[in-house]
Amino acid sequence: MTVVKINAITVREGSGDELARRFAKRTGAVDDADGFEGFELLQPTDHRDVWLVVTRWRDEPSFEAWVASPAFAHGHRGETGRDRANSEEGDAGATGPPPPVGTHSELWSFDIVDLPAPT
Repeated sequence: MTVVKINAITVREGSGDELARRFAKRTGAVDDADGFEGFELLQPTDHRDVWLVVTRWRDEPSFEAWVASPAFAHGHRGETGRDRANSEEGDAGATGPPPPVGTHSELWSFDIVDLPAPT
């Protein structure tokens, strides 16, 4: 049964375009993962500052395998608390990952409900 994972990312004011750019750079990175069925990046069209990263997976083990994979770690490097703190200190000449555009994220998980067709 398909499962849906939604990463709800609270984005810093004015940082939405950068978030979209970073996702665009990684387009296709998850496409070959076993059990991966689809991806959307949803930009808010109202006053909200939360963007949604929606993925669909064949099942929970498929998603868990992706999260445990080296490809996932590579795509999410620099997102540890230590790296965030270092990148936001703005040390002159410091190198490393760019500062995060998000201030908070939550992972939501859903199953798709099969509804009977109208009679």
